[in-house]
Amino acid sequence: MKSISPGVRRAAWLALLPVVAAAHVLAPGRPLTGALNQRILWELGIPRLLTALLAGAALGVAGYVLQATLRNPMAAPEFTGVNPGAVLGVLTALTLGVVPADSAAGALLAAVVGGALGGAAFASMRDTANLVVYGLLGSALLAGFTTMLLAYQPGRFGNAMRWLVGSVEGRVWDHLSVAWWWIVGWIALAWLCSAVLAVLAPGDDHAAALGLPPLAGRAVTLAVAIALTAGAASLAGAIAFVGLVVPHAVRRLRGGVLTAALFGGLTLAGADAVAQFAGRALAGTQRLGLPTGVVTALAGAAVLVFIARKEHA
Repeated sequence: MKSISPGVRRAAWLALLPVVAAAHVLAPGRPLTGALNQRILWELGIPRLLTALLAGAALGVAGYVLQATLRNPMAAPEFTGVNPGAVLGVLTALTLGVVPADSAAGALLAAVVGGALGGAAFASMRDTANLVVYGLLGSALLAGFTTMLLAYQPGRFGNAMRWLVGSVEGRVWDHLSVAWWWIVGWIALAWLCSAVLAVLAPGDDHAAALGLPPLAGRAVTLAVAIALTAGAASLAGAIAFVGLVVPHAVRRLRGGVLTAALFGGLTLAGADAVAQFAGRALAGTQRLGLPTGVVTALAGAAVLVFIARKEHA
């Protein structure tokens, strides 16, 4: 493995993209011939695939940036208050009527505000060793507020349950028209911040010795992570574990931001293909398909147990 250059490894992962895309398109089991089937593919299938790739890329990069900036291998959007804050921001905005329910731009803006408030406490935190503990407590508090909103108006948010679990189903071109430039732009900025991440990773003293103010550098990179998490949440809801697991794989591949984006997109698109295959298997008992977030949660939990056991071995 060491004899293979990072460029060759990235090319190998890139070669998987058409394979995953083909599996995703074929997963519903619908024929690709005929005008109606092709229209369904264009208006629902392709946007769903692009949503999975974009949201996965955003979460992969956000997790990579968080773990590098906070120097904690367990830092992830869902464990630092960012993702729960983005979800709560969207639901709060809808409850207060601040944004229309069908506004993709409004959902994105609400997710950015909620994610920023949820992750604000981590921007200046220096105790990175206990950061995940604080993050879990903060995330639990935010999730409690989300549950309160759902309990307050259960009929209004009945359809939001799949989004809360995490799902790319039902995304159309209108949603992508707002989110794609946001996610691609912030991934590009994260790539431009690669040198900052490398300077921050060894520690604040190391960053200061090289002339980079640690708090300022951390504020910039955390803003990037929050923006990407908000973009993913506005598209696909509370997808869990992608932002946690992908950075671990990227470090093993000795990759960077672009590798995290590629691996994150492939991970979520692959998980959604599995969800669609499973949905077909459950078609006799389930009216709706399996949410993608269920697949990522089950797979991510298994990987999390593996990482924890390896850390304590």
